[in-house]
Formats: sequence, C-alpha cells, structure tokens
Amino acid sequence: MSVLHHYLLEYGYWALFVVVLLESLGVPGPGQALLIAAALLAAHGKLDISLVLTTAVVGTTLGGMIGYWIGRRGGHALILRFGRFLKIGEPELQRLETSFERYGFWFVLFARFFEVLRQIQGIVAGTVEMSFRRFCIANFAGGLLWSLAWGLGSWKLGRQIHSYDDLTDKAGLIVVALSLGVLLVLLGIYLRHRWRSRGTGT
Repeated sequence: MSVLHHYLLEYGYWALFVVVLLESLGVPGPGQALLIAAALLAAHGKLDISLVLTTAVVGTTLGGMIGYWIGRRGGHALILRFGRFLKIGEPELQRLETSFERYGFWFVLFARFFEVLRQIQGIVAGTVEMSFRRFCIANFAGGLLWSLAWGLGSWKLGRQIHSYDDLTDKAGLIVVALSLGVLLVLLGIYLRHRWRSRGTGT
C-alpha cells in the first residue's frame, strides 16, 4: 500500500485514471488496490475524495467502452480462430450469446467486483454483440457502484483512523472489511433477484 501511495502522491489522479482505464479494457492491473489507496489518502486530506471517485468512474467507464469495441470488432473472429485450443467453438459461443441475452446486463453490472471478470467484461459483451445501449447503462452503473463501494467505503473507514502511519498499517484490515461487506451486498441482491424471479415464474 505504501508503494501505491507513493505513485499517487507523485502522479496524482492521472495514475488512478490510467490504471483503472487499462484494467477495464482488458489489461491486468492493480486498479482496485489503487482506488482504495487513493481513497485512504483522501481520508487524510492528501487527495480530494470527490475527484478520486470521479476519476475512477470516468476511467473505468471509458475502459469498459473501449473493451466493448475491441470485442465487437474482433472478438468473435478471434474466438473462432483460436478457441479450438481451449475447446471453444461456435456452439459454445452461441450458448454464451444466449445466456447474455438474459443475464448480460447483470454480468456487466457486477463483473467489476470480481478479479478477471473486471478485466474482460467489456470485451465479452462486445464479442457476443450485446446491445450497445444496454451495455452503456450497465457499464456506467457498474463503474459507479464499484467506485462508491471501494472508494467511498475506504474513505469512510480511513477517516476513523487518525494516524497516517496506522492508516497504512491497517489498510489490509480495511480491504478485508470492505470485501466482506461488498460480497454480502452482492449476495443479497442476487438472492432478492432469484426470489422475485421465482415469484413471477421466470
């Protein structure tokens, strides 16, 4: 965490923007950890929390849209060309497209809360040709929820720790607490959705 703090203090909001953008378009990176680090710095007045959240939302939304167009332009052809090495062909791709018609919005909305899915959600949505309008809504909403959960949550918890040294030492505990909280919220939303679906017979 201290290393991430160093880069944020030296390069500011641009470091956060570039990393979350690249991660959202498919490049593995420490986007979530950097957002948490930026929020913790904001908790002690070294950054502005409103700019941290805005930067995260804009960066992750734009990254997702770029990933979508990458998938839309070449994802289908690449899967058909190289998918045989992973035993993925036209039938598997068609099943994925069918699943996306029903669950694609929810996949894009919550994918950012999970490693790997956070990096590929835009590319997958573009590859299966998800409606661009539906993707944009889910992509923005997912980016906003992700930024608020990890950014605002870390900021609020960080404000309860008065010493900056203690803040760095206890960053791991903050991450664990937030992780459990986010997982419980997502589980609650999923169970509520399942209950409503059964109630309507869908």
